[in-house]
Amino acid sequence: MKSLLDNKYFKIIKKVLNILIVVFVLLFLFVVALQRFSNNKISFFDYRMFTVISGSMEPKYNIGDILVAKEVDPSEIKVGDAISYLGNKGDFKDKIITHEVTKIEKDENGKYSFRTKGIKYGVEDVYEVSEDQIYGVVVYKTILLSFMYKLISTPIGLLIFVVIPIVYIIVSEIISTLLEKEEERRKRN
Repeated sequence: MKSLLDNKYFKIIKKVLNILIVVFVLLFLFVVALQRFSNNKISFFDYRMFTVISGSMEPKYNIGDILVAKEVDPSEIKVGDAISYLGNKGDFKDKIITHEVTKIEKDENGKYSFRTKGIKYGVEDVYEVSEDQIYGVVVYKTILLSFMYKLISTPIGLLIFVVIPIVYIIVSEIISTLLEKEEERRKRN
């Protein structure tokens, strides 16, 4: 065991693995925190991520799927596009909704408004969506992040993908430090 721990390549692989785990966990937690605490008001290079929380867009987007939406000029939105927007009335108030555009209107001031619907029920939404409410057009459903989000949302997934990697890193660093100190002590004696 000691020869394996002293192996130069093993040490490099271990360090790289530790760094990758830390970076992945921190990035994931950062994105989730940013999404939750900013109510998606912050975008990265005009892109935002949203988590589907209802089944209204099934089977295209399922609960727990993570979608990437790109900010676009309202004039670029077309009928059939899935848009993510902030609801401002009724049951939609202060919720981020992703629905499909069914109709586009432009008023005399050049402002756009959109009619939308969920795919599952096929019924047009009661409220119009103004261009000011729109976060972006859905451009991508992240399969890997959706899978990870669904796993981490369960207690077992949280344990396997967050708690165990963090504990592994902490214990690994403690053991490495103790072994280095023991090696130094032996060299002095």
